[in-house]
Order: sequence, then C-alpha cells, then structure tokens
Amino acid sequence: MRILLTNDDGWDAPGLAALWRAAEGLGRCRLVAPTGPISGCGHRVTTGAPIAITPLEEDRFAVDGTPADCVRLALDHLTPGVDWVLSGINAGGNLGADIYHSGTVAAVREGVLHGVPGIALSHYIAAGRAIDWPRASRWAAEVLRRLLAIAPGPGAFWNVNFPHPGPDEPDPPIVFCPLDPSPLPLDYRVEEGRAIYSGNYHSRARRPRSDVDVCFGGQIAVSLVRVFEVD
Repeated sequence: MRILLTNDDGWDAPGLAALWRAAEGLGRCRLVAPTGPISGCGHRVTTGAPIAITPLEEDRFAVDGTPADCVRLALDHLTPGVDWVLSGINAGGNLGADIYHSGTVAAVREGVLHGVPGIALSHYIAAGRAIDWPRASRWAAEVLRRLLAIAPGPGAFWNVNFPHPGPDEPDPPIVFCPLDPSPLPLDYRVEEGRAIYSGNYHSRARRPRSDVDVCFGGQIAVSLVRVFEVD
C-alpha cells in the first residue's frame, strides 16, 4: 500500500512525525508537507505562481504551498499511484464546522476529489495541557489499522479527533459519530477599527452524540464526511 502523509503544521511538526510512526508499518510512506505552519488556510490552492519543492531525504519533500497544493503535487508528480492520503496529526481539534477552514482536512478532501480515499487526524488540546505525541501515535496506529480496512466509499473521507485525557486516565475508546453542525461562536472584540476574534473553542456548542460532544467527553471521534454524492 502506498501512503501519502501531509499536514498543515509544517513538514517538521511533531504531529506529522507521530503520524509517520503510526503508519510506517502499514505500507510505503511518502511525506509531502508544507515548508512551515499554514493552519486555517482551508482548501486554498496555488495556480498563478511557482511552487518551490525541496527534497529533504528519501521519501520526504517540503513544499512552499498549502496542504491542498502538497496533495495535488504529490498525486501529479511526486508520488503518483497513492492508495491513501493521511493528514495530521494536527495540533488542535478539527471538529464540526472546523472542517471547512482546516488545512488538515482540506488535504484529504483534495485527495477525494481525485479518487483517493483519506483520513484526517487531529488532536484536541485541553486548556493548560501539552500533547503527549507518543501516546497520540499509539492511538493513531489503532485508528489507522481499523479505518484502512473500511473504505469510506467514493466521495467521502474519515475525520478523526483525539481527546485530551490526563496522563493518568485510560486510553480513550473509538466512537463513530456524525459531525456537529453547530457554528463556531461569533465573538469579536473590536478596538480602534480592528476586530480580534475572542471566541472560546472549549465552550462551543455540543450537540449530543456528535463529534464535538464525543471528543470533549474523552473519546476518539471518528466521522464519515461526504464531499459529494455519487450516482
């Protein structure tokens, strides 16, 4: 199996290293990721300017572009014939409405548009806690083992969000659940003609049994996301 790994936190992000460790025993991995962090860029692509590509080492490339650019270049030039696109592990949740502005999620959505299934993985961050990346990598390995055996079907991908339990709490179970359709809170502080977003991510709406509720409740939220309908 040929696996493309990318993210929106940059090629040297600890979350991408954790994802590589989780995936490397599952097939031939190739990394094509942005040169630096570009979180929240959504599905932006570069079409009117050159995109610099830097070979890092065998099977690893840094691209001066967006996560969607990375996938487009990989499928067309750097690693054609990919079987799966894996994106993450993002430092921060990509739950519910987040999928529309997330570069992490846009990477797998770009793959789906070209007929390649994908899994986006993100890690919610509880206030005042640091992510335990080795632990997250272990969770990712189990999630990948299960989801790579369940094709999401044409026009769809898997969106995964890890919770942030304390170090002494047990490993979380995997729960399949729908996305929460609730919008993020509209909360801006406007000063001297400038607006600063001040919404509290942790206090966002939680529809029962949706991905936000599942993840905030301490479980691994796995959601099937459909990009388009197939006749």
